[in-house]
Amino acid sequence: MEQTLNIYLTMIMLVILAYLLGSLPTAVWIGKWFRGLDVREHGSGNAGATNAMRVLGTKIAIIVLVIDAMKGIAAVSLASVLPDESFKTVEWFIIFQMFLGAMAIVGHVFPVFAGFKGGKGIATLVGITFILFPEAFLICLAIFLLLFLTTRYVSLGSLSAAIALPVIVIWVKDVTILPKVIFAIAIAIFVPITHINNIRRLMKGAENRISFSKKK
Repeated sequence: MEQTLNIYLTMIMLVILAYLLGSLPTAVWIGKWFRGLDVREHGSGNAGATNAMRVLGTKIAIIVLVIDAMKGIAAVSLASVLPDESFKTVEWFIIFQMFLGAMAIVGHVFPVFAGFKGGKGIATLVGITFILFPEAFLICLAIFLLLFLTTRYVSLGSLSAAIALPVIVIWVKDVTILPKVIFAIAIAIFVPITHINNIRRLMKGAENRISFSKKK
């Protein structure tokens, strides 16, 4: 009984830690440290890697992207802290991984360390996807890069990769673990919802293209 209680308490602590990891406002802090400005007050007003590229330049944006992705990787990896006997089946372990990842995304979107005003959580989602669907992730990455480099629309690349994920998971990689299938479908729904304004601008031809010119 005591061991079970300790496992539940540890799970709760890990969930909180996952949220706190996600809450680290990378773009906000780096923008203030390197440029003395808050990226949320410039560009799209979003505290993510894409707006960091617009406001701070490509090099800093890459740093933001990598750190934000690492937040997702770290959050999902927290599940490994618990002993194997904590989970009745592999499916339950995967579900807990996904829950930790979801909490990291919540933290990124609503960061406690930055007034609950963050980004869209896409970079953090990239890290989560890398852990849960490594092979499908590489295919989605190729889709993103192809569309992004040819159109310079980050939103178009992100949307296409997210929508392609469940197709790749189910029909290409033939994944049969139900929690993973559901999570892949959830991603394909979540990303377009967070990009509604981008979709509208794309349809009107008014979406901002990314420039690779150096920021001064």
